[in-house]
Amino acid sequence: MTALHDALERLSAAADAGEVPAAADLEAVLSSTDAELMDVVAAAARLRFRHFGNTVKLNYLVNLKSGLCPEDCNYCSQRLGSKADVLKYTWLTPEQAAEQAAAGVAGGASRVCLVASGRGPTDMDVERVGKTIAAVKNAAPGVEVCACLGLLKDGQAERLADLGADAYNHNLNTAEETYADICSTHTFADRVDTVNAAHGAGLSPCSGLIAGMGERDADLVSVALGLRGLDVDSIPVNFLLPFEGTPMESKWDLDPRRCLRILAMVRLANPSAEVRLAAGREVHLRTMQATALQIVNSIFLGDYLTSEGQAAKDDLALIADAGLVPLGPESAPEAVREAVRPRRRGAGTDVAPNA
Repeated sequence: MTALHDALERLSAAADAGEVPAAADLEAVLSSTDAELMDVVAAAARLRFRHFGNTVKLNYLVNLKSGLCPEDCNYCSQRLGSKADVLKYTWLTPEQAAEQAAAGVAGGASRVCLVASGRGPTDMDVERVGKTIAAVKNAAPGVEVCACLGLLKDGQAERLADLGADAYNHNLNTAEETYADICSTHTFADRVDTVNAAHGAGLSPCSGLIAGMGERDADLVSVALGLRGLDVDSIPVNFLLPFEGTPMESKWDLDPRRCLRILAMVRLANPSAEVRLAAGREVHLRTMQATALQIVNSIFLGDYLTSEGQAAKDDLALIADAGLVPLGPESAPEAVREAVRPRRRGAGTDVAPNA
């Protein structure tokens, strides 16, 4: 037996027993070889299907206010001093936000995520978002709404719950030990406090990470176990998008196999949590996105905050081809049928080959 096989056995046993896995075993997943990659995927997939069956939860982002953030997070295209060529605008009206959300719901999304740039909301902002939550739910009864507004002050989580929010997102992003390397305007503890405030107010806590910022394997394991310790319900796993005009514009450290190992590690650390494939999947996973669906049980549909994603119809085709179904619909989506196209180029023609 290999060392990885032993580590996967221990991780599986810990999941069965509801015990916290050993950090060293999770690090073994991240350091596995390419020849061992499918063993890692299979171990994570067993837990994914045990807890979530063949369903995929679809989430849709609405960026309520974009750009011009006073925080200096090095990874963010909306950060203080960012020269990234992204959209900048102030608050959408509740009606505008509801119209945007309706597009995602029509595509199959069962959760709408309302996001606003900035350090955190004022009490007036919270009331404004409350009106937006009402507009979204009036237009799409039954849809879940997750708010993501930054650091919360005392009483704001409770007020958001009163106004109809179902969940609150605030990502830890990286390990406590290295947080100061990516941000100086707030602390890791500030983020933990907001996640705990949301949880304490009865909001479903959503918190995740960003991979590809130069972190070590131990840092990724630390944040994955930290999320487990916070008892979060859903974990978005983002892969760094190195926007030109940000301090991390030259960081291209990820490849599809590394991304799969990271997703598997997060699943093995958090067997029953909703693990969401988030920003950067199209850029970094590319043709391996379907394999990632064997590990995660949730994705964002369509575009992200400041970057474009692949077309929603392609996401739905990806899910259907993997034998999975969006959470909610009573029947599986129709099978994708591509017309067979006779070759009209290459050998036997005067047209250049497809090569």
